[in-house]
Amino acid sequence: MRSEDTHVQTDNGMRDVLTISVDAMGGDQGPDMVVPGLASAFARHDDLHAIVFGDRARVQPILDAHPELAGRCEFRHCEVAVSMNDKPSQALRRGRRVSSMWQAIDAVHKAEAQVAISAGNTGALMAMAKVVLRTMPGIERPAIAAIWPTLRGQSVVLDVGATIGAEAEQLVDFAIMGEAMARSLFGIQRPTVGLLNIGVEEIKGIEEVKMAGRLLRESSLPIEYCGFVEGDDIGKGTVDVVVTEGFSGNIALKAAEGTARQISAYLKKAMSQTMLSRIGYLLARGAFSALREKMDPRNSNGGMFLGLNGVVVKSHGGTDPIGFASAVDNAVKMVRNQVVDKISVDIAAKQSLLDQHAADTTGAAKAG
Repeated sequence: MRSEDTHVQTDNGMRDVLTISVDAMGGDQGPDMVVPGLASAFARHDDLHAIVFGDRARVQPILDAHPELAGRCEFRHCEVAVSMNDKPSQALRRGRRVSSMWQAIDAVHKAEAQVAISAGNTGALMAMAKVVLRTMPGIERPAIAAIWPTLRGQSVVLDVGATIGAEAEQLVDFAIMGEAMARSLFGIQRPTVGLLNIGVEEIKGIEEVKMAGRLLRESSLPIEYCGFVEGDDIGKGTVDVVVTEGFSGNIALKAAEGTARQISAYLKKAMSQTMLSRIGYLLARGAFSALREKMDPRNSNGGMFLGLNGVVVKSHGGTDPIGFASAVDNAVKMVRNQVVDKISVDIAAKQSLLDQHAADTTGAAKAG
């Protein structure tokens, strides 16, 4: 079934059915987590259809246990599943064209689906996505963008692991991709953007970051560039989009996840140590529930692969059905709000800006 050929009736009238392709074999629990998560997401979206890829012996019984998915899921058998421990090169050799991960991405390439979702091996997923979908014109390297809970709400942080090291122009590309994602997910017309640095002063940081700052300040893109931000600004929500390269971004992400688990463990221990603390917990359990909801990483699950000719979403491999459903929710928002088109338009505008800057520089040199 092609999504553009079908419609569903909603409160606002007719709406196109959106088709997602799902790698059912990814993640620590595979289809035991993916299929129930898909069922939870479908309960929230009556305009979704899914093509599910995986091992029939493992996936079909779980699909059969969820009759609510009947008629909305098409299953396709794949004999190969990419392991969480496979190196990207191994996954490409062994799973090229035949694995559930490759097939899920290829469904987007063939326009059978609008977004691919996998909880599998991140490196393998990125490698396959780059081979199958290719990077967009004007984009040298794709990025992985994470949704980050903050004191103000949520922010987009990228790159969190796709690219180790980045030149100034690549950081500008990340800013463009991040602001397009922020507009798509958060409905912000002109997102604020900051470059992660070791200080907010313009003289600090490596040359690539300082150059990227100069390019963004001079741009006419739909970006509200706010200068450099520091690590503690991420959690504060100082800006809507935090831009960095993948090495520091991945460390920041893992540090934040570890800190959240640490605080949760501290609170649990403190609330059970004495009778008085237990009573205090009962009196304040509403506040603790709100805190737990805010800090729950499942509610912001789903790393977006940006800069490709198609949308790919990476769910956390260790998540549960609730987290996987959140990844589906975010994937739907990205597609509905045409994030790829937004990035394409802004990248073209950036290229025009760079061409004009080069022409001005050449003209000034000749005049001198």
